[in-house]
Amino acid sequence: MTETHFYQPEQGHRLPHDPLKAIIAPRPIGWISTVSTSGHVNLAPYSFFNMVSDIPPMVMFSSNGWKDSVRNAEETGEFVANLAVEALAKQMNESCVAVPHDVDEFELAGLAKAPSVLVAPPRVAIAPAALECKCVSIQQLQGLGGVPSSNYMVIGQIVGVHIDPAFLKDGKFDTAGAMPLGRCGYRGDYVSVSSLFEMVRPR
Repeated sequence: MTETHFYQPEQGHRLPHDPLKAIIAPRPIGWISTVSTSGHVNLAPYSFFNMVSDIPPMVMFSSNGWKDSVRNAEETGEFVANLAVEALAKQMNESCVAVPHDVDEFELAGLAKAPSVLVAPPRVAIAPAALECKCVSIQQLQGLGGVPSSNYMVIGQIVGVHIDPAFLKDGKFDTAGAMPLGRCGYRGDYVSVSSLFEMVRPR
């Protein structure tokens, strides 16, 4: 049996950098747009993001701290998850800068807005896809023994889907063509999906 590098997270990993975010990778990026009750628009990327249910369709994003995206989602009950892709990597990165809540990250990153249909937050106009969501749950995460975490998980039900027709091929969304971004753990490490392979489940 091969000896492994074993550690207990609460006792430290004994490595130059924390490996967990690199092991659990790539993680899709939820590029979340919200709007405050006072009308300020916010756009921020979250790499703790994923689809958590298909019926009904739901996604979640998790924020380390009570940030603008979480506050806006709680106050208004709405957010949009825009698809972050390789062609928009620079703008996505620019939108994650820490700025006052009244600064519009769309403008900061030079991104045009597009109106949503069923929710107030705008979409990233040139994103290949965007998901309009209504909040169903916001939870402060807890560790063992009920110890509160600084992380807040927002779950939203998808109520509207926008797809750029350029990325519809033979009735399917062209994931490889869109080249969505994934976070790979260490500082500055990203990957984009550029190819797919098919493997059918055994019956």
